[in-house]
Amino acid sequence: MIDISKNKIGDKTSFQGYKSLGMSFPKNESRKRIKILIWFLVCAFLFLFLPWTQNIRSKGFVTALRPDQRPQTVHSIIAGRIERWYVAEGDYVQKGDTVLLVSEIKDDYFDPRLLERTKLQVDAKTMAAKSYSEKVKSLEIQIGALRENNKLRREQAENRLQMAMLQVTSDSIKFEQAKVNFKIGEEQLGRAEKLYKEGLRSLTDFEQRQLRFQEVQANLIAAENRLLQSINAHIAAQIELNAIDNDFRDRMAKASADMYESMSSQFDAEATATKLENQYSNYEVRTGYRYILAPQEGYITRAIQVGIGETIKEGAEIISILPGNAQLAVEMFVEPVDFPLIRLGNKVRFIFDGWPAIVFSGWPQITNGTFGGVVHAIDNFAGPNGKYRILVVEDPEDKPWPDKLRIGSGADGIALLNDVPLWYELWRQLNGFPPDYYTSREKAENSKKK
Repeated sequence: MIDISKNKIGDKTSFQGYKSLGMSFPKNESRKRIKILIWFLVCAFLFLFLPWTQNIRSKGFVTALRPDQRPQTVHSIIAGRIERWYVAEGDYVQKGDTVLLVSEIKDDYFDPRLLERTKLQVDAKTMAAKSYSEKVKSLEIQIGALRENNKLRREQAENRLQMAMLQVTSDSIKFEQAKVNFKIGEEQLGRAEKLYKEGLRSLTDFEQRQLRFQEVQANLIAAENRLLQSINAHIAAQIELNAIDNDFRDRMAKASADMYESMSSQFDAEATATKLENQYSNYEVRTGYRYILAPQEGYITRAIQVGIGETIKEGAEIISILPGNAQLAVEMFVEPVDFPLIRLGNKVRFIFDGWPAIVFSGWPQITNGTFGGVVHAIDNFAGPNGKYRILVVEDPEDKPWPDKLRIGSGADGIALLNDVPLWYELWRQLNGFPPDYYTSREKAENSKKK
Protein backbone atom coordinates (compact mmCIF):
# COMPACT_ATOMS: atom_id res chain seq x y z
CA MET A 1 0.00 0.00 0.00
CA ILE A 2 1.36 3.44 -0.97
CA ASP A 3 1.68 5.95 1.81
CA ILE A 4 0.10 9.05 0.33
CA SER A 5 1.35 11.17 3.19
CA LYS A 6 4.90 10.79 1.74
CA ASN A 7 3.81 11.62 -1.77
CA LYS A 8 5.51 14.68 -3.16
CA ILE A 9 2.27 15.86 -4.70
CA GLY A 10 0.77 15.80 -1.26
CA ASP A 11 3.35 18.19 -0.09
CA LYS A 12 2.44 20.70 -2.77
CA THR A 13 -1.31 20.27 -2.86
CA SER A 14 -3.86 20.32 -0.02
CA PHE A 15 -6.51 17.57 0.02
CA GLN A 16 -8.62 18.92 2.83
CA GLY A 17 -11.64 19.57 0.64
CA TYR A 18 -11.75 16.00 -0.70
CA LYS A 19 -13.72 14.01 1.92
CA SER A 20 -13.88 10.73 -0.01
CA LEU A 21 -10.17 10.70 -0.53
CA GLY A 22 -9.63 11.53 3.11
CA MET A 23 -11.76 8.62 4.23
CA SER A 24 -9.56 6.23 2.25
CA PHE A 25 -6.48 7.19 4.19
CA PRO A 26 -5.62 4.51 6.81
CA LYS A 27 -6.16 5.47 10.43
CA ASN A 28 -5.72 3.85 13.82
CA GLU A 29 -9.52 3.26 14.17
CA SER A 30 -9.60 1.14 10.99
CA ARG A 31 -6.89 -1.07 12.35
CA LYS A 32 -8.97 -1.63 15.50
CA ARG A 33 -11.97 -2.60 13.42
CA ILE A 34 -9.92 -5.16 11.52
CA LYS A 35 -8.68 -6.68 14.77
CA ILE A 36 -12.25 -6.82 16.12
CA LEU A 37 -13.41 -8.54 12.95
CA ILE A 38 -10.60 -11.05 13.14
CA TRP A 39 -11.40 -11.80 16.80
CA PHE A 40 -15.09 -12.10 15.92
CA LEU A 41 -14.29 -14.61 13.17
CA VAL A 42 -12.06 -16.57 15.53
CA CYS A 43 -14.79 -16.60 18.20
CA ALA A 44 -17.39 -17.62 15.66
CA PHE A 45 -15.15 -20.45 14.49
CA LEU A 46 -14.63 -21.61 18.08
CA PHE A 47 -18.35 -21.15 18.69
CA LEU A 48 -19.01 -23.79 16.05
CA PHE A 49 -17.34 -26.38 18.30
CA LEU A 50 -19.59 -25.67 21.28
CA PRO A 51 -21.84 -28.60 22.35
CA TRP A 52 -25.37 -28.48 21.05
CA THR A 53 -28.23 -30.65 22.30
CA GLN A 54 -30.22 -32.05 19.40
CA ASN A 55 -33.97 -31.78 19.94
CA ILE A 56 -37.34 -32.34 18.37
CA ARG A 57 -40.05 -29.75 18.90
CA SER A 58 -43.69 -30.69 18.77
CA LYS A 59 -47.00 -29.25 19.85
CA GLY A 60 -49.21 -31.15 22.22
CA PHE A 61 -51.77 -30.81 24.96
CA VAL A 62 -52.19 -31.90 28.53
CA THR A 63 -54.22 -35.07 29.13
CA ALA A 64 -54.53 -37.78 31.79
CA LEU A 65 -52.15 -40.72 31.83
CA ARG A 66 -54.80 -43.32 32.69
CA PRO A 67 -57.79 -43.74 30.35
CA ASP A 68 -60.20 -43.86 33.29
CA GLN A 69 -58.99 -40.43 34.44
CA ARG A 70 -59.66 -38.63 31.17
CA PRO A 71 -62.76 -36.50 30.51
CA GLN A 72 -65.78 -38.63 29.74
CA THR A 73 -69.46 -38.34 28.97
CA VAL A 74 -72.16 -40.06 31.00
CA HIS A 75 -74.82 -41.85 28.95
CA SER A 76 -78.34 -42.91 29.77
CA ILE A 77 -78.81 -46.68 29.84
CA ILE A 78 -82.57 -46.48 29.33
CA ALA A 79 -84.87 -44.19 27.43
CA GLY A 80 -86.74 -41.86 29.74
CA ARG A 81 -88.08 -38.45 30.63
CA ILE A 82 -86.03 -35.98 32.67
CA GLU A 83 -87.69 -35.46 36.03
CA ARG A 84 -85.08 -33.75 38.21
CA TRP A 85 -81.50 -32.45 38.17
CA TYR A 86 -79.32 -32.88 41.27
CA VAL A 87 -76.16 -31.12 40.04
CA ALA A 88 -75.13 -28.00 38.15
CA GLU A 89 -72.25 -27.29 35.83
CA GLY A 90 -69.03 -26.77 37.75
CA ASP A 91 -70.09 -28.91 40.74
CA TYR A 92 -67.62 -31.42 42.15
CA VAL A 93 -69.23 -34.85 42.55
CA GLN A 94 -68.09 -38.08 44.18
CA LYS A 95 -68.38 -41.51 42.62
CA GLY A 96 -71.97 -42.74 42.98
CA ASP A 97 -73.55 -39.32 43.48
CA THR A 98 -76.95 -38.90 41.85
CA VAL A 99 -76.80 -36.61 38.84
CA LEU A 100 -80.22 -36.95 37.24
CA LEU A 101 -83.58 -38.69 37.73
CA VAL A 102 -85.54 -39.97 34.75
CA SER A 103 -88.93 -41.67 34.50
CA GLU A 104 -90.07 -44.46 32.19
CA ILE A 105 -91.61 -43.68 28.82
CA LYS A 106 -92.24 -47.28 27.69
CA ASP A 107 -95.65 -48.77 28.47
CA ASP A 108 -94.05 -52.11 29.47
CA TYR A 109 -92.72 -50.47 32.64
CA PHE A 110 -95.55 -48.09 33.59
CA ASP A 111 -96.94 -50.35 36.35
CA PRO A 112 -95.86 -48.88 39.73
CA ARG A 113 -96.13 -52.38 41.28
CA LEU A 114 -94.25 -54.09 38.47
CA LEU A 115 -91.59 -55.59 40.73
CA GLU A 116 -94.13 -56.80 43.30
CA ARG A 117 -96.33 -58.52 40.72
CA THR A 118 -93.36 -60.07 38.96
CA LYS A 119 -92.15 -61.39 42.31
CA LEU A 120 -95.56 -63.04 42.87
CA GLN A 121 -95.30 -64.73 39.47
CA VAL A 122 -91.84 -65.98 40.36
CA ASP A 123 -93.10 -67.40 43.69
CA ALA A 124 -96.09 -69.08 42.00
CA LYS A 125 -93.93 -70.77 39.38
CA THR A 126 -91.43 -71.80 42.04
CA MET A 127 -94.20 -73.45 44.09
CA ALA A 128 -95.52 -75.16 40.95
CA ALA A 129 -92.07 -76.56 40.25
CA LYS A 130 -91.83 -77.71 43.86
CA SER A 131 -95.24 -79.45 43.59
CA TYR A 132 -94.16 -81.31 40.49
CA SER A 133 -90.97 -82.27 42.28
CA GLU A 134 -92.99 -83.77 45.15
CA LYS A 135 -95.17 -85.62 42.63
CA VAL A 136 -92.07 -87.07 41.01
CA LYS A 137 -90.86 -88.26 44.42
CA SER A 138 -94.26 -89.91 45.08
CA LEU A 139 -94.16 -91.68 41.74
CA GLU A 140 -90.63 -92.87 42.47
CA ILE A 141 -91.90 -94.34 45.75
CA GLN A 142 -94.83 -95.91 43.88
CA ILE A 143 -92.47 -97.47 41.33
CA GLY A 144 -90.38 -98.89 44.16
CA ALA A 145 -93.51 -100.38 45.76
CA LEU A 146 -94.52 -101.91 42.43
CA ARG A 147 -91.12 -103.57 42.13
CA GLU A 148 -91.37 -105.01 45.66
CA ASN A 149 -94.97 -106.17 45.07
CA ASN A 150 -94.02 -107.74 41.78
CA LYS A 151 -91.16 -109.54 43.45
CA LEU A 152 -93.48 -111.07 46.07
CA ARG A 153 -96.21 -111.94 43.56
CA ARG A 154 -93.65 -113.55 41.30
CA GLU A 155 -92.30 -115.64 44.15
CA GLN A 156 -95.87 -116.71 44.98
CA ALA A 157 -96.60 -117.58 41.36
CA GLU A 158 -93.33 -119.50 41.04
CA ASN A 159 -94.27 -121.50 44.14
CA ARG A 160 -97.67 -122.29 42.61
CA LEU A 161 -95.97 -123.31 39.40
CA GLN A 162 -93.63 -125.58 41.35
CA MET A 163 -96.59 -127.12 43.22
CA ALA A 164 -98.44 -127.67 39.95
CA MET A 165 -95.36 -129.30 38.47
CA LEU A 166 -95.07 -131.62 41.47
CA GLN A 167 -98.79 -132.38 41.24
CA VAL A 168 -98.37 -133.29 37.59
CA THR A 169 -95.50 -135.58 38.50
CA SER A 170 -97.56 -137.21 41.26
CA ASP A 171 -100.64 -137.64 39.06
CA SER A 172 -98.54 -139.01 36.22
CA ILE A 173 -97.13 -141.66 38.59
CA LYS A 174 -100.65 -142.52 39.74
CA PHE A 175 -101.75 -142.69 36.11
CA GLU A 176 -98.95 -145.12 35.33
CA GLN A 177 -99.98 -147.18 38.37
CA ALA A 178 -103.59 -147.15 37.17
CA LYS A 179 -102.45 -148.35 33.74
CA VAL A 180 -100.50 -151.18 35.37
CA ASN A 181 -103.53 -152.07 37.48
CA PHE A 182 -105.70 -151.92 34.34
CA LYS A 183 -103.36 -154.26 32.49
CA ILE A 184 -103.26 -156.69 35.44
CA GLY A 185 -107.03 -156.49 35.85
CA GLU A 186 -107.48 -157.12 32.12
CA GLU A 187 -105.23 -160.21 32.31
CA GLN A 188 -107.02 -161.42 35.43
CA LEU A 189 -110.37 -160.93 33.74
CA GLY A 190 -109.15 -162.95 30.75
CA ARG A 191 -107.97 -165.82 32.92
CA ALA A 192 -111.21 -165.73 34.95
CA GLU A 193 -113.22 -165.89 31.74
CA LYS A 194 -111.15 -168.84 30.49
CA LEU A 195 -111.54 -170.65 33.79
CA TYR A 196 -115.28 -169.91 33.70
CA LYS A 197 -115.58 -171.34 30.24
CA GLU A 198 -113.64 -174.43 31.29
CA GLY A 199 -115.97 -174.76 34.31
CA LEU A 200 -113.26 -174.30 36.83
CA ARG A 201 -114.75 -171.10 38.18
CA SER A 202 -118.32 -170.18 38.97
CA LEU A 203 -120.27 -167.46 37.29
CA THR A 204 -120.27 -165.50 40.51
CA ASP A 205 -116.48 -165.38 40.63
CA PHE A 206 -116.40 -164.36 37.00
CA GLU A 207 -118.88 -161.56 37.58
CA GLN A 208 -116.94 -160.32 40.64
CA ARG A 209 -113.80 -160.26 38.52
CA GLN A 210 -115.67 -158.15 35.94
CA LEU A 211 -116.73 -155.75 38.65
CA ARG A 212 -113.17 -155.39 39.86
CA PHE A 213 -112.02 -154.79 36.31
CA GLN A 214 -114.58 -152.04 35.93
CA GLU A 215 -113.23 -150.43 39.10
CA VAL A 216 -109.69 -150.69 37.78
CA GLN A 217 -110.81 -149.17 34.48
CA ALA A 218 -112.61 -146.37 36.35
CA ASN A 219 -109.47 -145.72 38.43
CA LEU A 220 -107.46 -145.50 35.22
CA ILE A 221 -109.82 -142.93 33.77
CA ALA A 222 -109.87 -141.01 37.07
CA ALA A 223 -106.06 -141.03 37.24
CA GLU A 224 -105.82 -139.78 33.68
CA ASN A 225 -108.38 -137.08 34.46
CA ARG A 226 -106.44 -135.97 37.52
CA LEU A 227 -103.26 -135.91 35.45
CA LEU A 228 -104.90 -133.70 32.84
CA GLN A 229 -106.21 -131.43 35.60
CA SER A 230 -102.72 -131.17 37.07
CA ILE A 231 -101.32 -130.34 33.63
CA ASN A 232 -103.98 -127.66 33.22
CA ALA A 233 -103.14 -126.31 36.67
CA HIS A 234 -99.46 -126.21 35.68
CA ILE A 235 -100.31 -124.33 32.50
CA ALA A 236 -102.51 -121.94 34.49
CA ALA A 237 -99.64 -121.32 36.90
CA GLN A 238 -97.35 -120.48 34.00
CA ILE A 239 -100.00 -118.15 32.55
CA GLU A 240 -100.43 -116.52 35.94
CA LEU A 241 -96.65 -115.98 36.21
CA ASN A 242 -96.56 -114.38 32.78
CA ALA A 243 -99.63 -112.31 33.63
CA ILE A 244 -97.89 -111.00 36.74
CA ASP A 245 -94.92 -109.88 34.63
CA ASN A 246 -97.16 -108.27 32.03
CA ASP A 247 -99.23 -106.51 34.67
CA PHE A 248 -96.03 -105.30 36.33
CA ARG A 249 -94.71 -103.96 33.04
CA ASP A 250 -98.01 -102.19 32.35
CA ARG A 251 -98.10 -100.60 35.77
CA MET A 252 -94.40 -99.66 35.57
CA ALA A 253 -94.90 -98.12 32.14
CA LYS A 254 -97.85 -96.05 33.36
CA ALA A 255 -96.06 -94.97 36.54
CA SER A 256 -92.88 -94.13 34.59
CA ALA A 257 -94.89 -92.17 32.03
CA ASP A 258 -96.58 -90.21 34.83
CA MET A 259 -93.19 -89.62 36.50
CA TYR A 260 -91.53 -88.39 33.29
CA GLU A 261 -94.53 -86.22 32.54
CA SER A 262 -94.27 -84.72 36.01
CA MET A 263 -90.53 -84.24 35.55
CA SER A 264 -91.18 -82.50 32.24
CA SER A 265 -93.72 -80.24 33.90
CA GLN A 266 -91.26 -79.64 36.75
CA PHE A 267 -88.47 -78.66 34.36
CA ASP A 268 -90.84 -76.45 32.40
CA ALA A 269 -91.99 -74.76 35.60
CA GLU A 270 -88.38 -74.31 36.75
CA ALA A 271 -87.43 -72.84 33.35
CA THR A 272 -90.38 -70.47 33.51
CA ALA A 273 -89.49 -69.54 37.10
CA THR A 274 -85.87 -68.92 36.07
CA LYS A 275 -87.04 -66.77 33.18
CA LEU A 276 -89.30 -64.81 35.51
CA GLU A 277 -86.45 -64.39 38.00
CA ASN A 278 -84.28 -63.08 35.18
CA GLN A 279 -87.06 -60.72 34.18
CA TYR A 280 -87.48 -59.62 37.80
CA SER A 281 -83.74 -58.93 38.07
CA ASN A 282 -83.86 -56.96 34.83
CA TYR A 283 -86.78 -54.89 36.14
CA GLU A 284 -84.95 -54.32 39.42
CA VAL A 285 -81.74 -53.24 37.69
CA ARG A 286 -83.68 -51.09 35.24
CA THR A 287 -85.35 -49.34 38.17
CA GLY A 288 -81.88 -48.44 39.46
CA TYR A 289 -80.94 -47.05 36.05
CA ARG A 290 -83.59 -44.38 36.47
CA TYR A 291 -81.07 -42.61 38.70
CA ILE A 292 -78.08 -41.50 36.63
CA LEU A 293 -75.00 -41.76 38.88
CA ALA A 294 -71.54 -40.26 38.56
CA PRO A 295 -69.12 -43.00 37.45
CA GLN A 296 -66.18 -41.30 39.21
CA GLU A 297 -65.31 -38.21 41.15
CA GLY A 298 -64.69 -35.03 39.21
CA TYR A 299 -66.17 -31.78 37.95
CA ILE A 300 -69.37 -31.44 35.96
CA THR A 301 -68.14 -29.57 32.90
CA ARG A 302 -71.17 -29.47 30.63
CA ALA A 303 -74.81 -30.58 30.64
CA ILE A 304 -75.60 -31.96 27.20
CA GLN A 305 -79.28 -32.67 27.94
CA VAL A 306 -81.13 -29.82 29.62
CA GLY A 307 -84.57 -28.95 30.93
CA ILE A 308 -87.33 -30.80 32.75
CA GLY A 309 -89.68 -33.12 30.87
CA GLU A 310 -87.34 -33.58 27.93
CA THR A 311 -87.19 -37.15 26.65
CA ILE A 312 -83.87 -38.85 26.00
CA LYS A 313 -83.06 -41.97 24.02
CA GLU A 314 -81.16 -45.05 25.13
CA GLY A 315 -77.41 -44.37 25.12
CA ALA A 316 -77.88 -40.60 24.79
CA GLU A 317 -75.13 -38.38 26.18
CA ILE A 318 -76.25 -36.48 29.29
CA ILE A 319 -73.30 -34.75 30.93
CA SER A 320 -69.52 -34.63 30.67
CA ILE A 321 -67.26 -35.10 33.71
CA LEU A 322 -63.68 -33.99 34.14
CA PRO A 323 -62.05 -36.37 36.67
CA GLY A 324 -60.30 -34.75 39.59
CA ASN A 325 -56.82 -35.59 40.91
CA ALA A 326 -55.80 -37.17 37.62
CA GLN A 327 -52.20 -38.01 36.90
CA LEU A 328 -51.33 -35.54 34.16
CA ALA A 329 -49.39 -36.32 31.02
CA VAL A 330 -48.69 -34.52 27.77
CA GLU A 331 -49.81 -36.01 24.50
CA MET A 332 -47.31 -35.12 21.74
CA PHE A 333 -47.14 -35.96 18.06
CA VAL A 334 -43.86 -36.45 16.21
CA GLU A 335 -43.07 -36.78 12.52
CA PRO A 336 -42.30 -40.25 11.13
CA VAL A 337 -38.75 -39.14 10.33
CA ASP A 338 -38.18 -38.33 14.02
CA PHE A 339 -40.06 -41.31 15.43
CA PRO A 340 -37.10 -43.77 15.49
CA LEU A 341 -35.24 -41.34 17.74
CA ILE A 342 -37.78 -41.48 20.56
CA ARG A 343 -37.00 -43.90 23.38
CA LEU A 344 -38.78 -44.66 26.60
CA GLY A 345 -37.21 -42.54 29.32
CA ASN A 346 -36.08 -39.71 27.01
CA LYS A 347 -36.08 -36.28 28.62
CA VAL A 348 -38.52 -33.66 27.33
CA ARG A 349 -38.86 -29.97 28.21
CA PHE A 350 -42.26 -28.28 28.07
CA ILE A 351 -43.52 -24.75 27.63
CA PHE A 352 -47.07 -24.74 28.95
CA ASP A 353 -49.60 -22.18 27.77
CA GLY A 354 -49.90 -19.43 30.36
CA TRP A 355 -46.40 -19.95 31.84
CA PRO A 356 -43.83 -17.74 30.10
CA ALA A 357 -40.41 -19.14 29.38
CA ILE A 358 -37.07 -18.17 27.86
CA VAL A 359 -35.99 -21.03 25.65
CA PHE A 360 -32.62 -21.96 24.17
CA SER A 361 -33.49 -25.28 22.59
CA GLY A 362 -29.87 -26.30 22.02
CA TRP A 363 -28.75 -25.34 25.52
CA PRO A 364 -31.38 -26.61 27.95
CA GLN A 365 -29.09 -25.76 30.89
CA ILE A 366 -29.66 -22.04 30.40
CA THR A 367 -33.34 -22.34 29.53
CA ASN A 368 -35.70 -20.78 32.06
CA GLY A 369 -39.42 -21.32 32.66
CA THR A 370 -39.68 -24.83 31.16
CA PHE A 371 -40.77 -28.00 32.93
CA GLY A 372 -39.24 -31.46 32.67
CA GLY A 373 -40.89 -34.64 31.47
CA VAL A 374 -40.04 -38.27 30.69
CA VAL A 375 -41.36 -40.33 27.76
CA HIS A 376 -43.73 -42.89 29.26
CA ALA A 377 -45.47 -44.52 26.26
CA ILE A 378 -45.02 -44.60 22.50
CA ASP A 379 -47.63 -45.59 19.92
CA ASN A 380 -46.53 -48.11 17.30
CA PHE A 381 -48.83 -46.83 14.57
CA ALA A 382 -49.43 -43.45 13.04
CA GLY A 383 -52.62 -41.53 13.75
CA PRO A 384 -55.02 -39.93 11.27
CA ASN A 385 -52.70 -36.91 11.03
CA GLY A 386 -49.81 -39.12 9.85
CA LYS A 387 -47.82 -38.57 13.05
CA TYR A 388 -46.93 -40.83 15.97
CA ARG A 389 -48.34 -40.14 19.42
CA ILE A 390 -46.23 -40.27 22.56
CA LEU A 391 -47.19 -39.73 26.20
CA VAL A 392 -44.85 -37.81 28.48
CA VAL A 393 -45.23 -37.75 32.27
CA GLU A 394 -43.74 -35.45 34.87
CA ASP A 395 -40.04 -35.90 35.50
CA PRO A 396 -39.66 -36.89 39.18
CA GLU A 397 -36.07 -35.58 39.18
CA ASP A 398 -37.12 -32.11 38.01
CA LYS A 399 -39.32 -29.41 39.50
CA PRO A 400 -43.01 -30.33 39.62
CA TRP A 401 -45.48 -29.16 37.03
CA PRO A 402 -47.74 -26.19 37.93
CA ASP A 403 -50.63 -26.93 40.26
CA LYS A 404 -52.99 -24.87 38.09
CA LEU A 405 -52.26 -26.98 35.02
CA ARG A 406 -55.47 -28.50 33.66
CA ILE A 407 -56.37 -31.14 31.12
CA GLY A 408 -56.62 -29.65 27.65
CA SER A 409 -53.94 -26.97 28.12
CA GLY A 410 -51.51 -26.53 25.25
CA ALA A 411 -47.89 -27.59 25.57
CA ASP A 412 -44.88 -27.00 23.38
CA GLY A 413 -42.57 -29.98 23.83
CA ILE A 414 -38.84 -30.14 23.21
CA ALA A 415 -37.54 -33.69 23.15
CA LEU A 416 -33.84 -33.73 24.07
CA LEU A 417 -31.61 -36.08 22.10
CA ASN A 418 -27.83 -36.30 21.70
CA ASP A 419 -25.15 -33.69 22.36
CA VAL A 420 -23.29 -32.80 19.14
CA PRO A 421 -21.02 -29.89 18.02
CA LEU A 422 -22.83 -26.82 16.80
CA TRP A 423 -21.23 -27.05 13.32
CA TYR A 424 -22.64 -30.58 12.96
CA GLU A 425 -26.13 -29.36 13.83
CA LEU A 426 -25.88 -26.46 11.34
CA TRP A 427 -24.63 -28.83 8.67
CA ARG A 428 -27.49 -31.25 9.43
CA GLN A 429 -30.11 -28.50 9.30
CA LEU A 430 -28.75 -27.10 6.01
CA ASN A 431 -28.86 -30.55 4.39
CA GLY A 432 -32.25 -31.47 5.86
CA PHE A 433 -30.95 -34.59 7.60
CA PRO A 434 -32.78 -35.99 10.67
CA PRO A 435 -31.04 -35.94 14.06
CA ASP A 436 -28.48 -38.59 14.87
CA TYR A 437 -30.07 -42.04 14.96
CA TYR A 438 -27.55 -43.48 17.40
CA THR A 439 -27.94 -43.18 21.13
CA SER A 440 -24.94 -42.40 23.32
CA ARG A 441 -24.72 -46.03 24.44
CA GLU A 442 -24.76 -47.29 20.84
CA LYS A 443 -22.07 -44.74 19.95
CA ALA A 444 -19.87 -46.02 22.75
CA GLU A 445 -20.38 -49.62 21.63
CA ASN A 446 -19.59 -48.72 18.02
CA SER A 447 -16.42 -46.93 19.08
CA LYS A 448 -15.33 -49.98 21.07
CA LYS A 449 -15.93 -52.23 18.08
CA LYS A 450 -13.83 -49.97 15.89
